[in-house]
Amino acid sequence: MATYLVTGVNRGIGRALVEGLLARGHTVIGTTRDGQAPLENPNFRVVACDMNDTASVRAAAQSVGENIDVLIQNAGVFGPRPQELADLEPDDFLGVLNANVVGPWRVLQAFLPHLKQSAQGRVLMISSGMGRFSGSSDGAPAYRASKAALNKLVQTFALDLKRDGIAIVACHPGWVRTDMGGAGAEIDAKASADGLIQLAENLQLSGTGRFMDWTGNTQDW
Repeated sequence: MATYLVTGVNRGIGRALVEGLLARGHTVIGTTRDGQAPLENPNFRVVACDMNDTASVRAAAQSVGENIDVLIQNAGVFGPRPQELADLEPDDFLGVLNANVVGPWRVLQAFLPHLKQSAQGRVLMISSGMGRFSGSSDGAPAYRASKAALNKLVQTFALDLKRDGIAIVACHPGWVRTDMGGAGAEIDAKASADGLIQLAENLQLSGTGRFMDWTGNTQDW
């Protein structure tokens, strides 16, 4: 069994990931901003971690003594609604980039020593199909741009992490029925989480640097 670090576990996909991983016998360390756990299990604990704050992320990493086999960077924000050109404030845009691009960078950097101690370190960065350059790009420019930037970071980090034997992929979790995805989305959080867990368990270094979906299929950038 492996030790997983999952960010943003208080609800939605994050909580479903915790439940799915525990059901498979894994040990899970989760993060929430306030350090409150959404459920109780002897193989699960939560650390306080505000991804928008470098000091908070580093303190969270220092509080974890175990090696981390798999990091699932799930936490993120959609940003203001609506996101129209005429109305979107630049500072709000910067807030989305901080949470969805710089935040995952902070977490990966802070927990990199933990991943290096694993025999087979793996990283899943939860992105979105809305960050693709191919296809439609109607609406939500801040969210789309943040996920496109995250995808590029994955491509870049893959080259560095490969030298340490760590695989990293960007993941489209599907259109999921969560607070962000809405009630009309295509799949529930459990289906998405189950697919992402399977992807994490199967990920090899030979597959690093890809953009994949929750079903295990490689996606166009």
